[in-house]
Amino acid sequence: MSTAQELERKLWAALESDRVVMLGLDGAEGGHSRPMTAQVEGARSPLWFFTAKDSAIMQLLGPRQPATVTFAAKGHELFASLQGTLQYHNDRATIDRLWNRFIAAWYPGGKEDPNLALLRFAADHAEIWENENTFITGLNMLLGNDPKAAVRGKVAHLNLGH
Repeated sequence: MSTAQELERKLWAALESDRVVMLGLDGAEGGHSRPMTAQVEGARSPLWFFTAKDSAIMQLLGPRQPATVTFAAKGHELFASLQGTLQYHNDRATIDRLWNRFIAAWYPGGKEDPNLALLRFAADHAEIWENENTFITGLNMLLGNDPKAAVRGKVAHLNLGH
């Protein structure tokens, strides 16, 4: 059984490793979730996203837009939904700190590209689910064990607001 702190630690480690999330704008018409690559700095919020100024997400973004990040680890051993606020944050020091060759490949003008935008997602709340191996789940069900019992201790609701 994992504690909430263990699940939070697993979340940040998985995000740093996997990085691809679905990012959606809450309440925005046309604010459908889209795949984005998160820039993670250690085991904490915020998450950072590079995007283009002419992208759909930038066109719909409000000043402090409520947003949701949805994440599934590559091996499906962990799932999470994070709620918070998303805002445009083109701070040059942050861009310099986060810049890497993968981001550079998308922006021909480099850090000076006029279409470059940096978004900051500050997570306030997270719900994390740890997924048990489906073989073990199936075996437990065949043995007559309650499948709900396997879920206990594998879900965490975390307040991340600082």
